Amino acid sequence: MPSWYLLDAADLAARHPYTFYKSPPEAIAQIRPGEVVKLIFAFHSDNPQAPAAERMWVLVDAIDEETHFTGKLDNMPGHILDLKAKDPIVFEARHIINTEHDDDDNLVNRYALLCFVTKRVLEDGMPVGFLYREEPDNEDDSGWRFTANDESDDYMDDSANVALVSLGAVLSVDDRFVDLLDAPVGSAFGIDRATGRFVAVEG
Repeated sequence: MPSWYLLDAADLAARHPYTFYKSPPEAIAQIRPGEVVKLIFAFHSDNPQAPAAERMWVLVDAIDEETHFTGKLDNMPGHILDLKAKDPIVFEARHIINTEHDDDDNLVNRYALLCFVTKRVLEDGMPVGFLYREEPDNEDDSGWRFTANDESDDYMDDSANVALVSLGAVLSVDDRFVDLLDAPVGSAFGIDRATGRFVAVEG
């Protein structure tokens, strides 16, 4: 048995739409023999320093009914010992994470900018109760800040309780406010107790 297997990218994308990108069906439908596609090769290793998977390109040789593909590995694996460049690869559309036809305007790229969020939201599972946007610290920063709105002053004063992550990482645990993220710097929103919806508040 080989040490590696192909990850089901369709399942990963369905479970993590804001943080895991997979080529959409319309891009996969455009694939032709002679093009390259990217797959995720998960593998088992006794090396504790090895990653859990390698993302590598495969050169497409043939396509059967637009869902089943055969090709050859177009990379040299860095960690998978029983796989080498030009080895034959059989795969399906569900395994493809990138093609030559992908659109850069996708959910993952759209929400790749960073934000600060308390661990009450990110790790404890509390819903976002308050969000506000300040001037970004740098070009990678969205300026958005998220809290559960029940954190104490002592909690907020401890930097270990706040994480710097992508907007997509926050949306993966709570996306009720996704339509508010185009609001300008200076915007702030809290939960209206009567309706349970976000409303504009003084920041």
